[in-house]
Amino acid sequence: MATAWRNIVFYWHTHEKGGYVILSVMVLLVVTFGVLVHFSIVGHGRSQDVRARTQDLNCLTKNVYHEARGEPVDGQYAVAEVTMNRVASKHYPNTVCEVVYQANFDVIRKRNVSAFSWTELDMTASVDGRIWKRAWKIAAEVYDEQAELRVEGALFYHSRYIRPRWSRRKRSIAKIGRHIFY
Repeated sequence: MATAWRNIVFYWHTHEKGGYVILSVMVLLVVTFGVLVHFSIVGHGRSQDVRARTQDLNCLTKNVYHEARGEPVDGQYAVAEVTMNRVASKHYPNTVCEVVYQANFDVIRKRNVSAFSWTELDMTASVDGRIWKRAWKIAAEVYDEQAELRVEGALFYHSRYIRPRWSRRKRSIAKIGRHIFY
């Protein structure tokens, strides 16, 4: 090993170095540029993923909060689960926010009607911090698929005190709190 090192040092001191220096600088520039491009692309993708997740969680939390804040915890999980089931379904939009704010034209009322009634109301009032935090925790667990399934496959629910026409053609999966899930 010592002999090889001595040969390299001797070669370096006795030969022309101009070409090696230029080649080394070029290789260093190419590698540096490649690393910068790689991390800017990877970092950009991660920041978009984080931004999309935060936006999805915010919409899901709002839905849990406004649709089920007075419900038992299982009912809040079930509302979040229905929202995520709709995102996974080919019959609904592909993002949480699009599902939450989806509105379809109702021929009887002659206007767009939202799937979640709170989205049609002025919900700028302040929220209860403690209840909001619980809704956020529930939304995050359901979004990250860390929650136990309560209404597996359910795409619909309504309050017990009403009986929508569409519910007659559906099979009830669960009754949790003041909601019936289909």
